[in-house]
Amino acid sequence: MPARTGRDAFLRSGAFRALLGLGLVVLLACLPLLDLSLPGVLPGPTYTPGSLHLMALAMVMAALALSYHLLFGVAGLLSFGHALYFGFGAYALGIVMRELELGLVPAAVLVLVAGVVMSSLLGAVSLRVTGIPFAMVTLAFAQAGSVLVRRNPRLTGGEEGLRLPTDHVPDWLVGVADTRNVYWLALAALVLTFVLVTWIQRSRAGHVAAAVRENELRVRVLGMRPFLVKLTIFVAASVIATGMGMVHLILNSGAVPHTLSADLTISLLLMVVLGGVGSRWGAILGALLYVVLSQRLAVLAQSPTINELPDVLRIPLSEPLFILGAIFVLVVLFLPGGLAGLGQRLRAALTRRSVGEDGAAEPADLQIRTPDSVVQEEEKP
Repeated sequence: MPARTGRDAFLRSGAFRALLGLGLVVLLACLPLLDLSLPGVLPGPTYTPGSLHLMALAMVMAALALSYHLLFGVAGLLSFGHALYFGFGAYALGIVMRELELGLVPAAVLVLVAGVVMSSLLGAVSLRVTGIPFAMVTLAFAQAGSVLVRRNPRLTGGEEGLRLPTDHVPDWLVGVADTRNVYWLALAALVLTFVLVTWIQRSRAGHVAAAVRENELRVRVLGMRPFLVKLTIFVAASVIATGMGMVHLILNSGAVPHTLSADLTISLLLMVVLGGVGSRWGAILGALLYVVLSQRLAVLAQSPTINELPDVLRIPLSEPLFILGAIFVLVVLFLPGGLAGLGQRLRAALTRRSVGEDGAAEPADLQIRTPDSVVQEEEKP
């Protein structure tokens, strides 16, 4: 029993989770060097450019979902304009490299600084209101950015999008043959984002932001300043989104107006809800599931099997958004905690089963203490 209790304690410890995360990162880093196939999930073996591009895109979107997790899951800020900063990172990096003829690293640093300034100004205005008005203000800013991009073809390329200025990008990040390097860049960006989000969430600002989400008035009574805390979280999430926009530009060799659209922000909201609101791992899993399903359902919609079905089945099944919407409804109805909540329930069920198999010889830290038993212990001489 002591050995089993120690094993269970280790499995629940932070050290075990850190080792598990490190092992997962090492496995993901080795995928471009392996010949693994996942039929129905990846278009080919893991070393092929198509599969590497899909996995890199999923990682970029997972990191972007983590930034939205900071806003919605930690601070409770429902934003409909978070894609503005993602698109700003993509377009601004391309424009700065092309117009100022800067290299990738100096241009990226300049764009990040500009992202801090822009998000601070827009956040200071948006956070003057809360709830639905806050969501509408962020949506208005995002729509304004989308209009500026679409109506300025000389600078942004208009509806056709912006092409990556490859002359100012290192050769090892350009070309189909170098897709594995872009994959490793996306993996590094995801790991860095996870570390930053974890640090922010566990910091004093993160704890205060969670308290503000639950009861802002109580936080004010305690003498704290909720506005500054919410602005800090807003800027941090926006700067992370800006960084992911720059990685997205390199991954796709260009940027399109969709990167600033409200549709992308709604997709981020779906990712966070699918994974489980308030869970970092849930945001990652939700993003991975959403990206893979979007890509594979698009391929399925064009298959001869779907085209031969009656119209009553062919029309909805040929629309990936319809299937994704149906999955979202099912998750909300039957898995209110998302994928993270499902994992917690499964772990709790396994724990109860393990305790039940031990019978009366339960470990002390797993024994159930009812109020009556506590009273009886206190009444003992």
